[in-house]
Amino acid sequence: MNNLILMPVLWPLLTGIILIFCVKQVRVQKAISFLSSMIAIMISAAVVYVVKQEGMVTLAMGSWEAPFGIIIAADMLASLLVLTTSIIAAAVLVYSFKGIGTERERYYYYAVFQFLIVGVNGAFLTGDVFNLFVFFEVMLMASYVLLVLGGTKIQLRESLKYIIVNVISSAFFVIGVAYLYAVTGTLNMAQLSERVAAVNQPGILSVIAICFLVVFGLKAAIFPFFFWLPGSYHAPPIPVIAIFGALLTKVGVYSIFRTYTLIFHHDQAFTHMILGTLSLLTIVVGVIGAIAYWDVKKIIIYNIVIAVGVILYGVSLMNEEAIAGSLLYLIHDMLIKAALFLLIGIMIRVSGTSDLRKMGGLMKQYPYLAWTFFIAAISLAGIPPFSGFAGKLLILKGTVYAESYVGLGIILLSSLMVLYSVFKIFIHGFWGTVNRDYVPKQVSISGLFIPAVVLVVIAVLYGVGTEEVYPFISQAVQTILDPEIYINAVLKE
Repeated sequence: MNNLILMPVLWPLLTGIILIFCVKQVRVQKAISFLSSMIAIMISAAVVYVVKQEGMVTLAMGSWEAPFGIIIAADMLASLLVLTTSIIAAAVLVYSFKGIGTERERYYYYAVFQFLIVGVNGAFLTGDVFNLFVFFEVMLMASYVLLVLGGTKIQLRESLKYIIVNVISSAFFVIGVAYLYAVTGTLNMAQLSERVAAVNQPGILSVIAICFLVVFGLKAAIFPFFFWLPGSYHAPPIPVIAIFGALLTKVGVYSIFRTYTLIFHHDQAFTHMILGTLSLLTIVVGVIGAIAYWDVKKIIIYNIVIAVGVILYGVSLMNEEAIAGSLLYLIHDMLIKAALFLLIGIMIRVSGTSDLRKMGGLMKQYPYLAWTFFIAAISLAGIPPFSGFAGKLLILKGTVYAESYVGLGIILLSSLMVLYSVFKIFIHGFWGTVNRDYVPKQVSISGLFIPAVVLVVIAVLYGVGTEEVYPFISQAVQTILDPEIYINAVLKE
């Protein structure tokens, strides 16, 4: 049964290899990709079920037990994120069948897409810091290809910036890993937690913690490391933006989540204070961008930045309510961001522009699209009983318990600004006057609309069914707040 937790990594890897050999047969690629994505969801759901029943599950690769071998570790946090990733990947793949274009499909799009999922799931499931770096690189290599695929001028320009930023980030990652090993003598996360606790995180380890914050902050796009994201995420086609916005920044968020709750949690007055301050600044910058732009892609992109700040601020508080809220909100944001990008992709296709000032009048021809976007918008803003509400409410409770009233005020104000930014799209895009130069096209959108609707429905069910979901969240929070559970499961103590 323990071998099951390796399948979310092996399955997309196998699928990607098969797809390489049928790159010219687009229909075959689509069929294989769809079938594989459905099986991936079932595998991920099975992993969640096993972890719920048996507790944290680990697998020692090659029978080399921890801390000497490569460890795959599935606790509830990792398992839920793997399941969410599988659902989003399936929806974006189906959208890609109509939304990515034949030219990209013939140049390994579906194969590279699968390799991206290998990196994402591997990062969630690894129990070793060095292998976290390895899976990061797998994910980034795939993302470089997806970003540049198509070869437009804007893609080539933004991919150069994206690659430079990530090469620098990877260099810092290796430096941080080297210093961490030099100080502790291990890279196994469970043993790291033990050894850092034994020495009570001296100054050098706090410096290493900040080094990792810089590395993962670049991936997650927190302040001041967010500068690359708006341009890079604006350049590729909508399916690529959707998978990037839903998953890639969240791998950085997860990495901070994991390291700052399992390893670097003994000097909170220093490390977590810095994390909290940067998170609040991230929210502020994201809000400014979201309300300033009239480009629908830029508005949703800056909402990614806001959500990253909210989630990580909950992590910085390190109390049960805030951690539970951050996890709830993380899963919500992954689902709803993917859905919103797919929905605005349809808006751009039928109107011929991403500029809200040129859009308008879509409600008359596409009412179902309009009201689906409306539901997604209020979910993003955290209007009860939709999916963003419960997570944000728990984070706010966590700020009260921590007596962080500045954070409370900024998060509340950001919620209003998020609502304003997405309703600006709804009002001007769907209710505005039709621009003569950009008259909405009457085209079939069902192939694009269905996967977006599925994600919105899942997000709504996630919100109204929070009471059913919360036992899973509670189990994840237990492992996060009590590192001994993770240590005992990995080291068999």
